[in-house]
Amino acid sequence: MSRAQQFRIAVRKYAPFEEAIREQWRVFEAEAQTGLALDLVALDLHPLEEAFFASHGMRDGRWDVAFVATDWIAAMHAQGCAVDLAPLLQAEPPQDYPAGWTDSLLRLQRVGDAVLGVPYHDGPECLIYRGDLFEDAALRANYRQLFGMELAPPTTWTEFHRIARFMHRPEQGIYGTVFAAFPDGHNSVYDFLLQLWTRGGDLFDAAGRVRFETPEAMEALTFYRAILADRDAAHPDCLQLDSVAAGLAFAAGKVAMMINWFGFATMAHTSPDSAVRGLVDVTDIPHEGQGSTASLNVYWILAIAAGSPHPEVAWRFLRHVLIPAMDKLTTTMGAIGCRRSTWHDAEVNAAIPFYHRIEQLHANAREIPQRADWPRIAAIIDELVTANITTDRPVAELLRDADEKLASDQREDLRK
Repeated sequence: MSRAQQFRIAVRKYAPFEEAIREQWRVFEAEAQTGLALDLVALDLHPLEEAFFASHGMRDGRWDVAFVATDWIAAMHAQGCAVDLAPLLQAEPPQDYPAGWTDSLLRLQRVGDAVLGVPYHDGPECLIYRGDLFEDAALRANYRQLFGMELAPPTTWTEFHRIARFMHRPEQGIYGTVFAAFPDGHNSVYDFLLQLWTRGGDLFDAAGRVRFETPEAMEALTFYRAILADRDAAHPDCLQLDSVAAGLAFAAGKVAMMINWFGFATMAHTSPDSAVRGLVDVTDIPHEGQGSTASLNVYWILAIAAGSPHPEVAWRFLRHVLIPAMDKLTTTMGAIGCRRSTWHDAEVNAAIPFYHRIEQLHANAREIPQRADWPRIAAIIDELVTANITTDRPVAELLRDADEKLASDQREDLRK
């Protein structure tokens, strides 16, 4: 089949994403009668990023619609490889646009006056746990006897580690917790930021300069090293697991609790293949000391590739997936819709009783700054976290090295 007869979408490899988009295209094509055949290509994180940017696939006509993480928007803008949707949104606004979405899901794709995509899949990070374990009478009695307090989802990182050790029963196939520590430039970065923020720290000083070596960063990395190394608390394969694999381990009934994306909670709670179907709950991410709970606002958008041979069809498809019924379908397929109407839908909340809490999680969500140098900063964080959990070098030394590495890179830029 020739490219002229295909409508090509590249998507993050994950069954709920793939199934939702296939069904949304089926409904769209039944109405629109474009005559185009959907070619949906599912790729893991790094190959997906490569397909869009390093290989210039969004500019050379390879794709019509791109499934883009908000981390990549600055790179997408720098390459000029996405269609600016602002004029289209003004001329043909989707139903309830923009009031039907929180501003936190419309903000990151705005660059100046341009709008580079529309929100498709959301789900802030949160604490996901097995309600059946926390409600088990024998476990509750044992915990009370051991620690003199009631068993409840942890609100501090100290409690998190203690409960992970208490729940850890590898002989029964249950690990206390799991972290997505695979060094992919994303999950390790997110973990570091959450540990830092929930301890009252920040990556940037008042002048916007990055500073790694801070007391809060010391505490964050020290805790992270300790819990990942604790074979009586954590899944032994964390270094090989990304967020999807960690989410699947939880759904397989192998993990008592984890910090992960909201979407993995809904998948584990509803999927017919889940060993913990109907047993899942969510709450705020723990904090420590003077810090407070925080979440991370990273979401996926659909963008129209600048080189698309079918830009008019692409825009019609994007408007189609934004209608309430299609956003709800995204959710019922196992991903996370972005409309307020979906979050508070009675049918959705009957199936997933914690679904409405997503709006509150958004209230505590923070964002990765849209900076041109963020990919470099993220790469240094990735190296920092990986070294922290794979070597025994002093944490202070690792943080100092990270500061020096960034300063060296910046000096090199000035010499160019």
